[in-house]
Amino acid sequence: MDKFAEFIRITKKLNEMEIIPLLMGSVGLEVVTSADWDAQDLDIHVPGDERGWEVPPELSIHNWTRIAEIMSSIDYTLVDLHEHEFSNGQLSVEFGIMDTLPEFAGVPLEDLKMHQKDGANYFLLNPRQYLAVYGASSLDSYRADQNNNKDLKKIEFLKNMVENS
Repeated sequence: MDKFAEFIRITKKLNEMEIIPLLMGSVGLEVVTSADWDAQDLDIHVPGDERGWEVPPELSIHNWTRIAEIMSSIDYTLVDLHEHEFSNGQLSVEFGIMDTLPEFAGVPLEDLKMHQKDGANYFLLNPRQYLAVYGASSLDSYRADQNNNKDLKKIEFLKNMVENS
């Protein structure tokens, strides 16, 4: 399954709700770097409560009920409310909160660049912003344990990319 094409399909539905999502994770990194990062899922960040995990999961993402309805309408099932994770049997899609980026990784929301593809509007981090996010993520022991240091390879790649640009 073409994960980026699926992101665009979901984004068009979110745009109908006047939500412009941020493509995160390995799929976004693949778009930015043109490298294969063996993306396993889709990480889509949308507006929400900047307190993130401090807020109950059903309240932390703005318009959560409507987003869940949209995902259901395109044959995704909610599999984990806490992680805001949906699956269609082939692909896992997890929603995060873009409003946590400034505090988490020092990436101001106003610095995000909007992109457009096939009529879908979305935000995408640049290499320097991705470096900040993966640098902050690498400090999370749970993430480090789960990702077997894949993030460290991404950080090194991004450092070289930023230094050579």
